[in-house]
Amino acid sequence: TVGFDLVGMVVDDIVVCGAEPLFMTDYIACGKLIPERIAAIVKGIAQACAIAGCALSGGETAEHPGLLGPDEYDLAGAVTGVVEADRLLGPNRVRPDDVVVAMGSSGLHSNGYSLVRHVFFDIAGWTLDREVRELGRSLGEELLEPTRIYAHLCMSLADAVDVHAYAHVTGGGLAANLARVLPTTVDAALDRSSWRPQPIFGFVGAVGRIEQAELERTLNMGVGMLAIVAPHAVDQAIAQLSDHGVDAWVVGEVRTGGGSVQLHGSYAG
Repeated sequence: TVGFDLVGMVVDDIVVCGAEPLFMTDYIACGKLIPERIAAIVKGIAQACAIAGCALSGGETAEHPGLLGPDEYDLAGAVTGVVEADRLLGPNRVRPDDVVVAMGSSGLHSNGYSLVRHVFFDIAGWTLDREVRELGRSLGEELLEPTRIYAHLCMSLADAVDVHAYAHVTGGGLAANLARVLPTTVDAALDRSSWRPQPIFGFVGAVGRIEQAELERTLNMGVGMLAIVAPHAVDQAIAQLSDHGVDAWVVGEVRTGGGSVQLHGSYAG
């Protein structure tokens, strides 16, 4: 799944400006070239590219004994996309009274794993094969849940309804990533009570005794992508996303302000 996650992070980063992912290149560095491992990684990359609608056009694999251990490897990837200048999405399109629509995540989405590893392995002393009743599976299975890829959904949504901006929720959480696509003349107010994060998020906080503010700065809290849409487009946007199997809901609104994001209330459930 690590190759799948690699693609998800880059294609969903460029789609926020309305760019269609065209092709992906990858680089795999390893301490010892184990063909079966490389094949598994590339298979995940290829599967994710198919979902994102882009081509895996090439890549490179390099063996670095002495620099990396025999079981160590490092992945990098880059995606190229295209968008017409007059269709660029971003802060210049966002207006007061716009509505913020959330798209549910599949879990941690490749972010915050330094904190998660510290909580479960260093503090709790757990192993990956530990069955966790609250999660309904082992810890390792939960942590390997692949990143949900939104690029193809975001492209089709922007073609169908009046989308003004997207925010890919990665490191920095909801507030920091949404603030990047707001002009300095508006604020966004998000309502925590509009959704219930998956159990893994509360579990990290409880086991590690991590304060909510720190969790929200580090993890996506169950929201992988945000769309800012015109008020008249909200129902159609949610219906279209739901038809494609993605949980979607109104999470907040845009108001006149100074470019900040506030989260209010408590999480549902």
